[in-house]
Amino acid sequence: MGNAQIRNIGKDKNEEGKKAINMVPQEPIKVQEGKCWDFFVDLPEFDRTKVNKNLVKQAMLLEPLFEFSGSCAGCGETAYVRLVSQLFGDRMVVANATGCSSIYGGNLPTTPWAKNKEGRGPAWANSLFEDNAEFGLGMRLAITKHANQAVSLLEAVNVPAELKAKLTSQDQSDEAGIQAQRANVAELKAALAGATDEASVSLRDEFADYLVKKSVWIFGGDGWAYDIGYGGLDHVMATGENVNICVLDTEVYSNTGGQASKSTNRGAVALFAAAGKRAGKKDLGLIAMSYKNVYVGRIAIGANDAQALKVLQEAEAHNGPSLIICYCPCINHGFDLNSQLEHQKMAVDSGYWTLLRYNPALAAEGKAPLVLDSKAPTIPVAEYIYTENRYKQLTRNNPEVAKKLADDLQKEVDARFAFYTAMSQDTEGLISL
Repeated sequence: MGNAQIRNIGKDKNEEGKKAINMVPQEPIKVQEGKCWDFFVDLPEFDRTKVNKNLVKQAMLLEPLFEFSGSCAGCGETAYVRLVSQLFGDRMVVANATGCSSIYGGNLPTTPWAKNKEGRGPAWANSLFEDNAEFGLGMRLAITKHANQAVSLLEAVNVPAELKAKLTSQDQSDEAGIQAQRANVAELKAALAGATDEASVSLRDEFADYLVKKSVWIFGGDGWAYDIGYGGLDHVMATGENVNICVLDTEVYSNTGGQASKSTNRGAVALFAAAGKRAGKKDLGLIAMSYKNVYVGRIAIGANDAQALKVLQEAEAHNGPSLIICYCPCINHGFDLNSQLEHQKMAVDSGYWTLLRYNPALAAEGKAPLVLDSKAPTIPVAEYIYTENRYKQLTRNNPEVAKKLADDLQKEVDARFAFYTAMSQDTEGLISL
């Protein structure tokens, strides 16, 4: 390429002086584009009560209350966080472990967590790396205590019995029920508008809104969930309290530069595992299943978005602990993240990542609680892992070890799928975890 050709790169051939980047005064552009922004922001949102959240194409019409995150381009985590905010954001309370999700989630003074036109949105707070699960549990206990206090105060105030009955019996399992309860609370506040007694004032001004269902979510990465915060996470699951734990699993400590975690799989190269990790990946989901009352889901939105949508809704509906483990491709994996959806599909097709749902409610119906949403592997695991530099580089540095670890990983994948298949057919509960 000649010098003249190089000088013409980025220039408009049809308009003299116009380039790919053109420096102009900011203010006129700001005013003009601000009007465009206001137009699009003011477009009406879809009626949440009329959207079928079980269908991906309809669920995507829901307003996201997590936006403009500033994460790495192609980040595999934010799609899950955004989806959760679409489904439950107007009533979410979030405890966020330190890590990638706390950086792109709370890079103050800006934040991607938003509110809707009614002023409702997620209440978000970040805690330390080691105690985030307990932090979220405290939120759950406080919300439950306030809700119980609201019910107690409701009995003491002078409002119609019909209104009290509506407030205490309203089904809040779907969007229509949530909206109806909000209308009931508004009616309660109106009925108490002129009251001056202590119970009425306290209920109206402090506790009434707790009669509307709140959805508590605990977010964090695999370094938190599998390693440093695991003791707290295990404790929280053991309490039986109604919290939703969302693990954004990149299989490595992403935020601090790519150190190996207990989620890093056999044969992967990472900091502190430069010669390839020799131990297998910790099965956090299987550990949680051993409690019998914890809902467990493993999802990969790029491989099966409908299954991911189903898991998130079943988990939130479960009246007890839920653990959702999300497969999140990361820049540390060493591939072009433009193709991350294909990589997620290959991970599932090879059996490297198994899609499943463990629902305690099914056991109560005499069914096997584990539903295996993955089909039997259709490609060898090596066909998947060697598309990513975290595995491929070991074949260059130590091909014999790479071959041995890949073979061992294939045996693990086959054994795990056979075990999960047996569990999914175990209606008698004969398989002991």
